[in-house]
Amino acid sequence: MTYRLAELTKGRLPKLLEESAPVEAWEAKREKILAEWLGFLGKPPAEGLYEASEGDAGYEVLEEAAEEDHRRLSIRYATRDGDQVTALLLLPLGREGKRPAVLALHPTSPEGKEDVALASGRENRRYGLELVSRGYIVLAPDTITAGERVYPGSEPYQTAPFYEQHPEWTAVGKMLADHIRAVDLLAALPDADASRIGAIGHSLGGYNGWFLAGLDRRVRVVVSSCGFSSFAGDPDPNRWGQRDWFSHFPQLTAMLERGEVPFEWHEIAALALPTPLFLWSGIRDRIFPNWEGIAEAMTELDALYQAEAEPGSFEFWMGPAGHDFPSRARELAYSFLDRHLQPPLCQG
Repeated sequence: MTYRLAELTKGRLPKLLEESAPVEAWEAKREKILAEWLGFLGKPPAEGLYEASEGDAGYEVLEEAAEEDHRRLSIRYATRDGDQVTALLLLPLGREGKRPAVLALHPTSPEGKEDVALASGRENRRYGLELVSRGYIVLAPDTITAGERVYPGSEPYQTAPFYEQHPEWTAVGKMLADHIRAVDLLAALPDADASRIGAIGHSLGGYNGWFLAGLDRRVRVVVSSCGFSSFAGDPDPNRWGQRDWFSHFPQLTAMLERGEVPFEWHEIAALALPTPLFLWSGIRDRIFPNWEGIAEAMTELDALYQAEAEPGSFEFWMGPAGHDFPSRARELAYSFLDRHLQPPLCQG
């Protein structure tokens, strides 16, 4: 499935599904894409890290605080590769019955979870805090290298210590294993409805959301803000390769030096299908400036969703904004979450 980067840049985007192709054709292609993706995630240190686990999703409460409309627990829980994740668990007050739950994945901010779950978070980043006010249970974990999970003696988002420990794995594979563990925790909460779990994120958190949905079907809806790009037209495709700070896939750099890429990103996003997917991008995004390539990829993804998923399962919005999650985009995103996670509560 390797592509020549120069060919992608000329607008020759891989087709997700040929016209009039049967359903079986997409299923076969999906298996091929998934195999390529799992291989590119590297070799995890243990079996089953990308699989759901039931019955052992406990956590330790480190601190508790009462807010006007929710309780906030600072927690820590174990991963199945022997690590510890720090997170904030937000529990809405005054809500009866089992609640929908959302995994709120933070962007590339040194503060990690606090950026999305505390009032001190940046403007247009406090989506975890806003969602608990709408009645959602929210889990906001620190990803590796952020918040309380910065490696000793390192700066935030320095992955070199991770690769010293796991030279055959990737930072993306590790993040996904951790996120699947977070879904284990949400699904086991007594007040959470395990059939109504979603994920939301901006930038780093945005693409982690649809990465996760491609592996974990318990995630029933994903919102991604400024979290999609394409190799086509990207002025810095090695953003995904070996760098002197956060290295997603170190092995990609050698491929890029040969003028190759292992896949195009809309193929990986398509692994989430039929999970409802909302994506927002800004045409003035300084991180992902290649909005033409992004729009072309979204057109392909929309066509696949139209053919293979329920109506209303895919939304893509693009507007005159930078690398941001402005209020209007969040309103659209929250409405999308509500439509796919809240309806059972409205039935008489």
